[in-house]
Amino acid sequence: MVTFRQLFALALLPLLADLVYADTPKEIRFGVFPAYPPFESVAADGSLKGFDIDLGNAICAKLEVKCIWVQNEFDGMIPALLARKFDAVMSSMAVTPARLKNIAFSDRLYVSPTAVVVKKGADFGATPQSLKGKQVGVLQGSLQEAYARTTLVPLGAEVRAYQAQDQNYADLVNGRLDATLTDKLEAQLNFLASPQGASFEAGPAIQDPSLPLDIAMGMRKNDESLHELINKGIAAVHADGTFDRIQRKYVGDLDIYHP
Repeated sequence: MVTFRQLFALALLPLLADLVYADTPKEIRFGVFPAYPPFESVAADGSLKGFDIDLGNAICAKLEVKCIWVQNEFDGMIPALLARKFDAVMSSMAVTPARLKNIAFSDRLYVSPTAVVVKKGADFGATPQSLKGKQVGVLQGSLQEAYARTTLVPLGAEVRAYQAQDQNYADLVNGRLDATLTDKLEAQLNFLASPQGASFEAGPAIQDPSLPLDIAMGMRKNDESLHELINKGIAAVHADGTFDRIQRKYVGDLDIYHP
């Protein structure tokens, strides 16, 4: 015999379904700083391109939502996220304890260590101490800048912060910098693979708690439903091989997901 409580619950099911549907976003706005090839950059026609762009679009496709890209300076990315200028940061952002105090992160997108890039044959760069008295470039607002100012400056290095990583490479080539501290994978795939980077090399990955490996999407802490949705999309692009195809397109046979 069906009780009144059961009948009431059955009557509520369509209403609950409507509420769940209403809470599902029709679009996701990603904050991006497109000056970090091959992960994110601007194509000749003005469109955005890169690993993160393809991955973000693939995740949106799996979730059947519209993907909108909002350009923002990297060092202002978290304030803009908290101000609701976009819903998530999809711009090669590393997961750090300091950032976790203010925002939440998705499941891992990929891993990327930090290294020092110097001219081949240089007798410095292998250790933090060897950078004493050297001009070291970093990306403004990056975790590499934070590490450089807290670790390298006290050791005697001179740190210069640039708004785009390409500016670091330009000054490295023309001799205004002795080294740049950057994402090793980005350096290998972008600068070191180019003619201008042929005479430079990246050192070993720096092992330091303030330089974590995991890259993920940054989100507001109270957007729990969006966290679940995006993690569902990340799982989906792995399940059907989409992630592997994007990975091969940009980095060949390199595995950038497993540490």
